[in-house]
Amino acid sequence: MSRQVLISVSALLGSLLLCAATVSAQTGSRANLAGADSEFTVPRMSWGAPDLQGVWDYRSITPLQRREEFGDREYYTDEEIAELEARAARRLDEAPDPDAPSNLVHAQYMVDPGRYVDESRRNSLIVDPPNGRIPELTPEAQQRQAATPRGPRAADSFTDRSLLERCISRGLAGALLPGLYNNNLRITQSPGYVAIVHEMVHETRTVPLDDSPLTGVPTFMGESRGRWDGDTLVIETSNFNGRVSYRGSTANLRLTERYTRVGPDTIDFQITFEDEQQWVRPWTAAYLMRRSDGALYEYACHEGNYGLRNILENARDAERAAAAQPGDGASVR
Repeated sequence: MSRQVLISVSALLGSLLLCAATVSAQTGSRANLAGADSEFTVPRMSWGAPDLQGVWDYRSITPLQRREEFGDREYYTDEEIAELEARAARRLDEAPDPDAPSNLVHAQYMVDPGRYVDESRRNSLIVDPPNGRIPELTPEAQQRQAATPRGPRAADSFTDRSLLERCISRGLAGALLPGLYNNNLRITQSPGYVAIVHEMVHETRTVPLDDSPLTGVPTFMGESRGRWDGDTLVIETSNFNGRVSYRGSTANLRLTERYTRVGPDTIDFQITFEDEQQWVRPWTAAYLMRRSDGALYEYACHEGNYGLRNILENARDAERAAAAQPGDGASVR
């Protein structure tokens, strides 16, 4: 073999090794960012099931949908992450702008949306479809949307307000996606069941882990059945009553949750939405849950729901003000 050929072969081998090392480094970096631990062994309950017990925190400033200007780009840059997290810190740590609209101002102690993007570095929680956005509405859903009245909701009675405002239910879909506050859940396990307490609106699901048939009784939170797929807890939920809609979803909604322990303090979570009456295809969101530093406290909405009282009181004030226009002889108390 000539010296020139040897040099070419050596160069080719070097390039291949460099590429392999680069791919390995990128893969390792991605795994670390996603909270995965290659040395981690999933802990077990005494009966052998993976141990998911504890209080888990899923705060994140990563938006549900990818901004359209990102196109097909799936991940934030370092600079974008630094800017987003700095903005979140300012929003939480600095006094609100006194000139901002009152409906956009929250006292710092009233909200806890998080300070960081998801460790995956993705620029959306939605991982499927690949564009990171909720699929298009079906023609039927578009008609329902067009028929929905616009403007402020009625406030003649508390029954005109949403179930969330009335402290009754946020619905399962809303309780499983990051929001302004109460982004925690508690998992408790027994040999045949998993119980999940959602901090928001204090709702608890007791999920059988057998093949018992569904009762068919519709509820706000639907009816769930679970199973183990290897080390992943899979929970499928249907039988929603349709009274707590998520982005227009119907009683036909089906949710599939997947919980996988990937580190001592990390759960990889995915949720898939299916509703043929609302979206043209299923879609999936994913994020990492981190073990919470503290306990799960009571959500005492019923004990101090000043919001609902204020809504109704302000509506009555507006009605009296409208009736007291000059010339009608009425007065406003």
